[in-house]
Amino acid sequence: MSFEKLGLIAPIMRALETQGYSTPTPIQQQAIPVVLEKKDLLGCAQTGTGKTAAFAIPILQLLWKEKETAQAPDRHIKTLILTPTRELAIQIADNIRDYGAHTGIRHLVIFGGVSAQSQIDGLKRGTDILIATPGRLLDLWQQGHINLQFIRQFVLDEADRMLDMGFIHDVKRVITKLPAKRQTLFFSATMPDEIAGLANSILSNPVKVAVTPVSSTAEKVEQRLFYVDKTDKRKLLVHVLKDASITSALVFTRTKHGADRVAKELSRAQITASAIHGDKSQNSRQRALTDFKAGRIRVLVATDIAARGIDVDNLSHVINYEIPNVPETYVHRIGRTGRGGASGIAFSFCEHEERAYVKDIVKLTKQAIPVVEEHPFPPSQEPAAPPAPAVQMRQSSSQQHAGRKKQKRSWHGRPQQQKS
Repeated sequence: MSFEKLGLIAPIMRALETQGYSTPTPIQQQAIPVVLEKKDLLGCAQTGTGKTAAFAIPILQLLWKEKETAQAPDRHIKTLILTPTRELAIQIADNIRDYGAHTGIRHLVIFGGVSAQSQIDGLKRGTDILIATPGRLLDLWQQGHINLQFIRQFVLDEADRMLDMGFIHDVKRVITKLPAKRQTLFFSATMPDEIAGLANSILSNPVKVAVTPVSSTAEKVEQRLFYVDKTDKRKLLVHVLKDASITSALVFTRTKHGADRVAKELSRAQITASAIHGDKSQNSRQRALTDFKAGRIRVLVATDIAARGIDVDNLSHVINYEIPNVPETYVHRIGRTGRGGASGIAFSFCEHEERAYVKDIVKLTKQAIPVVEEHPFPPSQEPAAPPAPAVQMRQSSSQQHAGRKKQKRSWHGRPQQQKS
């Protein structure tokens, strides 16, 4: 199916052609017609599936058609998009700018961590679409700078991350300020009970769209597991990054302090790196992200909260410096690579205390993670055999024989040729 068959208007088609988009992703194919029909939507899709375009494109079209028939200019906010992080808010704003380049639809993004004055000035000028994080939105609403009574479409994006970050009560407060008669689009990568309950309370007869179950990892992401002692992780990371084929790497740590420490260690090893987390200023975070996207630094070290919404074209590697204790988080992390049909590689460094987390990941994804058995920093305590998934999902060609035949692997995890 092409975008043309979705009945999109010429200004949006022109913008999509400029961006090089011709074929919608599965969630876009399913969601765009629903949104254009002004129905509520409940979308469950993991990161990298193209869900931003799934709601941004049809909203732009609805607003454009409304604008074409309007008797007079309208400065009120018509669409509110609520999202958990600054980075994701900026990414959505960039996408709306690109998709709506020829529509004349105005948008504004607001978030905390920076001066509010320029955002207040933008609100005074008027905007059609407001992209916001919960805290800054409520702050400016309480100060009388935001009127939510004219909202036609409300988008709640990354609802599960809102819950993880403790924003769920702010989200509920925002919802009470919205008009009862509106179109609501609700997106979440996972559906824990509290999120499912929230969805049921704010949606009216929604159309449900689910693609790429959260328990499955991106098919084109090759996964590799390194068993290593905790004290040797930084040495292993430096060693791994000596491979010039790793053109860009997003490294995940569990804590902000850990991200700073790893970035400093890499810099001392002459590997260009920056850390990004919640204690960094917005300017510092944005500068690091810009440098990473432009290739001026090779490694971005991030915590999970800071990394949500980071969208980097052609990211070659994700490295789990520390294994997450929530298996869904692992799925989200490795989904930062292998996006848009591209291939990618995910490495995970597992110390003794994290082995239980690996078992949980295998149980969730139903995929075995191939182990790199030969590297310079083997663990002092021999790990047990890697857990086998209860149900084996379809594997890539490089993994198909892993369970039947023990393969020797070089340090970068790619199978070596077997001698006949």
